[in-house]
Amino acid sequence: MSERIHFIGVGGSGMSAVARLIAARGYTVSGTNLAETAYFQALADAGMDVQLGHDAALVDGAAAVVVSTAVRETNVELARARALGIPVWHRSEALVRALEGQRLVAVAGSHGKTTTSAMVAHALHAAGVDAGFAVGARVFGIEGAVAGGYAGTAGISVLEADESDGSFLRYHPEVAILLNIEPDHLDFHGTVENLHRAFADFASQSRTVIACVDDAVVRGLADAARAAGTRVLTYGSEGSGADAVVGPDAIAYDGREIPLAVSAPGAHNRLNATAAWLAAVEMGADPDAAAASFASFAGTGRRYQLRGEAAGVRVIDDYAHHPTEVAALLRAARDGGAGHIVVLFQPALFTRTQMHAENFGRALSVADADVVLAPVHGDREDPIPGVSSASIAEHAVMPEGSTLTLADDLEHAARLAADAARAGDTVYTVGSGTVTLAADWILARLAERDV
Repeated sequence: MSERIHFIGVGGSGMSAVARLIAARGYTVSGTNLAETAYFQALADAGMDVQLGHDAALVDGAAAVVVSTAVRETNVELARARALGIPVWHRSEALVRALEGQRLVAVAGSHGKTTTSAMVAHALHAAGVDAGFAVGARVFGIEGAVAGGYAGTAGISVLEADESDGSFLRYHPEVAILLNIEPDHLDFHGTVENLHRAFADFASQSRTVIACVDDAVVRGLADAARAAGTRVLTYGSEGSGADAVVGPDAIAYDGREIPLAVSAPGAHNRLNATAAWLAAVEMGADPDAAAASFASFAGTGRRYQLRGEAAGVRVIDDYAHHPTEVAALLRAARDGGAGHIVVLFQPALFTRTQMHAENFGRALSVADADVVLAPVHGDREDPIPGVSSASIAEHAVMPEGSTLTLADDLEHAARLAADAARAGDTVYTVGSGTVTLAADWILARLAERDV
């Protein structure tokens, strides 16, 4: 019998991916989760021993227990593991063990990690390279993928490198992608300078760095990495002076124009696809096959994901949880031809809401829109006095014809969003917390109205 590795919070997007890869390594996997998430169900469907609710006795006999930063020391299973002296691995430590001996592509940045990681995997597969991956969302279109984890046969894996708790420093990838760097997760890093230093250390541990020079901080880190002897490839918009210049329908690189058609809307996704193309080519993919793949990219869970349509209203679910991401999402909505939109936004984390309230207010102040703000989803944090969704509303300046409403709870927010939508509109459920549940509630309310 193989050693058993037990996961606390196995139903999370990142944890479920690691559980899948640990199982592929030959370990027996068990795990618990408080809620029956889609990721939890995917693991159960794959035959893994996952259970709802925490039970200290389930830890007994495990060779190791895996946790994320969100698991508190008061958790009964973690307390039991500590008492028994069972090794406790952070999720990133388990991932390192699962991918030992693999050639790695690691994608880092404040925004776009999930989509870009999935794009790299998609491009490699389209070019005939059966790469594995660990991505914080379901990756559509790759046969055999369970949740965000897939164990390939090529000896190459793509992973989403998380800066929020510094765990990306455990990876020493062959190729590192730096997408962008903005102030976030300062509850862990303390200062912006510390955050930048962590990204610099991450870059220094890589053989090749692929850097977006549209971002001033990334440009500076790329220059420093190159000066230190690291191989650096840059990409950016027209006029950026990058090695790979991203136009409306092509990449200019090394004297060639490579056609680029991307299924996901928005200029930011053309940049993401270019980063993914450079990484895939670095790992041996045919350049033309890799570039052609993005037209058929099916996306990932909760990244501009169409959840359904009812009463002539489309409902799209998106993970955007930082002001820059929210602004990019709403620009992409307009690029995609959306007319009147309804936006249900659930802020995630009190520290992020406190730091970025003004920028969230600006991002949500869009024309021809009804915006509904749900209460802050605290997740692993305790409330901060005086910090709430009202903190964002105070900074919003809605154009004439647009509205902003504060909801009492998420269900109330879903009702308000559904009632604001009319045939031909698009509703967006936005945020990294439980707001994804609201998409189904909105569709159900719209369906009742349609009847």
